[in-house]
Amino acid sequence: MEAGSLPVELWRLILAYLPLPDLGRCCQVCRAWRELIFSLDNTRWRQLCLGCPECRHPNWPSQPHLEPPSWREALKQHTLATRTWTRNGQELQSSACLLFFRRRKDRRVWHVGPGCEFETLRGALGVVGPYDRVVLHPGVYEEQAVVVLKVPVELVGLGQLGEVALLVCMEQQCPTARLCNLVFMPPWFSTVVYKTSWGHVQLDNCNFEGAQLQIRGPGTCQARFCSFSQGSSAHLLSVVLSLLDSCEFSGSDTASVTVEGVPLSERNWACKHLTALARTFPCKFSSSPSRPRGSSTPEPNPPCGVRKEYVSMEDWKRRTGGDAVCQGTVIEDGWSDGEHSEGEEEKQEKNTRKLFTLDCKIPCENHSLSHLLKPRADGSLPLASSPDPPSVTPDPLTLQQELDRDPEAQILASSIHGCILRRCLFRDGKGGVHLSNYGQARLEENVFRGLNYAVRCIQNSTIVMLRNEVYECRASGVFLRLSAQGLIAENNIHSNGEAGLDIRKGANPIILCNRIHSGLRSGVVVLGNGKGSIRSNLIYNNKEAGVYVLFSGNPVVSGNHIFQGQAAGIAINENGRGMITDNVIRENQWGGVDIRRGGDPILKNNYICYGYSDGVVVGERGRGLIEGNQVYCNKGCGVWVMSSSLPQLLGNYIVHNCMYGLAVFCRKDPESVEAREGNWPGQEAIGGDAASGERRGAEGEAREGQENFNEEGELFAWESDLDSEDERHSARRSISVALVESNCLSYNGAVGLYVKSSEALNVFANLVNSNYGPGVAVLQSSQLTRLVANCIMENGRGGVAVEKDCRVELRGNGIYENSGHGVRFSGNGQIVENDVVGNGGSGIQVSVSSDVKVVRNRVQPALGCGIALLGPLKAVVHDNILFQGHPENKKSLLHTDIISESCALRNNSILRHNSCTPAPGWVLENPPPRPLAGSPAGLSSSQYPSRLGISMTTRVGATVESGCHSGSMFCSIL
Repeated sequence: MEAGSLPVELWRLILAYLPLPDLGRCCQVCRAWRELIFSLDNTRWRQLCLGCPECRHPNWPSQPHLEPPSWREALKQHTLATRTWTRNGQELQSSACLLFFRRRKDRRVWHVGPGCEFETLRGALGVVGPYDRVVLHPGVYEEQAVVVLKVPVELVGLGQLGEVALLVCMEQQCPTARLCNLVFMPPWFSTVVYKTSWGHVQLDNCNFEGAQLQIRGPGTCQARFCSFSQGSSAHLLSVVLSLLDSCEFSGSDTASVTVEGVPLSERNWACKHLTALARTFPCKFSSSPSRPRGSSTPEPNPPCGVRKEYVSMEDWKRRTGGDAVCQGTVIEDGWSDGEHSEGEEEKQEKNTRKLFTLDCKIPCENHSLSHLLKPRADGSLPLASSPDPPSVTPDPLTLQQELDRDPEAQILASSIHGCILRRCLFRDGKGGVHLSNYGQARLEENVFRGLNYAVRCIQNSTIVMLRNEVYECRASGVFLRLSAQGLIAENNIHSNGEAGLDIRKGANPIILCNRIHSGLRSGVVVLGNGKGSIRSNLIYNNKEAGVYVLFSGNPVVSGNHIFQGQAAGIAINENGRGMITDNVIRENQWGGVDIRRGGDPILKNNYICYGYSDGVVVGERGRGLIEGNQVYCNKGCGVWVMSSSLPQLLGNYIVHNCMYGLAVFCRKDPESVEAREGNWPGQEAIGGDAASGERRGAEGEAREGQENFNEEGELFAWESDLDSEDERHSARRSISVALVESNCLSYNGAVGLYVKSSEALNVFANLVNSNYGPGVAVLQSSQLTRLVANCIMENGRGGVAVEKDCRVELRGNGIYENSGHGVRFSGNGQIVENDVVGNGGSGIQVSVSSDVKVVRNRVQPALGCGIALLGPLKAVVHDNILFQGHPENKKSLLHTDIISESCALRNNSILRHNSCTPAPGWVLENPPPRPLAGSPAGLSSSQYPSRLGISMTTRVGATVESGCHSGSMFCSIL
């Protein structure tokens, strides 16, 4: 009979009446019949799958409303899974064919219930043979003592689930058993309803109500479509392998699933079959950060939306309301650059532009930092000279790309060990999965909601979490403690009461390609010597820091996109450390990165942009190496530094920020001396107050009400977790002066470098150009501020402005073509060996200074004086070379308005234009234009940050004075 002899629709109607065995036979007729049978997927196959009393909807319990890709495939996988218990390895060694026929022939079916062969379960189990089936009719069966299974047997409840209830405690002493369609409730003498210590048990479509399932290695378990409710739980002790698939856990009083102990080396016969079954589950990793199965939240705003579009400075100001901040920034109340009115500035600027085109201007383009300004080979402008901010940032890597470059993560992703939970639902209870004492578990595509915590992994245990959803937990979603490790990848972790991920006490997981968002506190918190590799995640819209590191936490945070947070993007506090590299940190309400109170990270090659406050904040006693970052388009400062901190800023691009490029502010800090020496307040109380300090820490676990998580000994003294004093100081020599080296401070809305500090500061080999205000403004500097080998050019006002009573050394700088004075100096210090050329005002203007040396400078003003000494002052001015600027400039190249014995003028050279030679051809040589290549004498190159000790967690507050100019826009961090 040909399939084409009748219409396909009619054949489908006929075949819809066939039972499952006949459908299988029809598939073997020919290819046309096979395709015809397969086409019944949404009709007959769906009916057969849903009508099977031993299973539920393939997507139960997390997504029963969604259709599976194939009903026939779902029924096939279920049928294969239900037969695992009969594949006893020792018997299969003889003859699989003979065994199959023997079981079909010898297997008997026993009925238990009123009016049946047996009225009690114990009576039926006393006579059953190997692999017999015991059918329990509707009713409640109770036994007053432990029931022992001594031969392989199958117990099946008749009717709908819930009609057969067992109040028994069963102990399996046989190689294999299967229980199906039963409800287990605890008897009066035990909460454990089923336990095995060496055999394999298969549970299909069973309910556990207030009961406990206990599996001890080398025993194994396979549970499918089971429900654990009313405080029920599963305990797996030293298991080699067990599989819990499509189960529901609700209303637990403790953890729903507990995995404990080192997996035994001994394996039972079922391990190889469970391994094969586990590997049939699809484990394809997506090509983009994925949306986990069962996700209930919408997709975030695509990260590429802001990252890839072209955004000009004007667009950013318009979007954020930044015009007022950028254009009307007051540098300091009552302070000005001492230059001209608006009309005079406009007039002078026009004249200056005209002047700069003249042949009489000394060429100064070939200084050591000129390569930062020249167009690239492709014609594009480098960041330092581009009037537009960067428009492209890197995408996060996919999970497959991360696995390809990380062998350890690849091994974890493919490992099949311990307890495997897949497609389960954990809801409305205390805990989800708890691992301890070297336990191992693998979680795939599960949903955790409404719990105190979803996963808790402690004491050297190993967890693998792939494509799970964790949300609405009252505490943190995932806890890792006490040297726990594992892989957490492609999960959706959101809307939790505490941190999405909490890592501490030496835990060291690999966290890849997750979405961690919408938390009521931080996204990821690492503390108490916690470690971890946090890579390529999307961390966004959390109420506190996206990543929070404190109490000697030391993670690697790399390649993440951390955005749209309601606080800081990354916060490093209380002696936190870490390697923070290659992240995109954008659109956060507070600082993009905030470092305070002994925080000492390495912050390298990050994109910190479009923040609603400052880009990087280095607060009270902050430290760290800040190198190679691009900090741009932030509404506040690019980098905000408190003078009591000791950071090292090397090779950063700090451009297009609405306020200052780099601001160094002063705070009254009586503890700063002790802090620098490592004697931190409260350090002596760390041991005694460790418990309260930890509970009060970043994530406030005390807010969980009556609950605490100290059962594994988290209240040990903190001293055992800390590096010794010798270890901390052996990492490198002590850093005593903050260092700003080889940075580009360009196109910022106010001053390029703003200093109002009570501590020493070294500023070496930076490019400060095209800022709207002065290049460098020093308003307060009670300790020495050294400006060495910098290039300060084309800024909207003066080059360098130094106020009264400031201690400043200017040495080896190139100060070119600024709109105001090249140097306006009212403090104490030295101006030595600088090139000051082409500035709109005077080259060097010294006034009201108590003690200054102006030595060996080369100065060519545009329209003003070369060196102007104004008012009573003590000055030594010698061996300077002064070049005339515009031929029509009649101002004195060396001007003093008061002749005083305290002013010493000697050996200064003045070069004027020859009336016959309007273009004298002056050049700067021996040495060439400054800054020169190489480090000046007396300033050594930087070292990596030291590692400090620990101090207690407190709130750090910074009041705002004078409209945020004495304090960061980021005012506090928890």
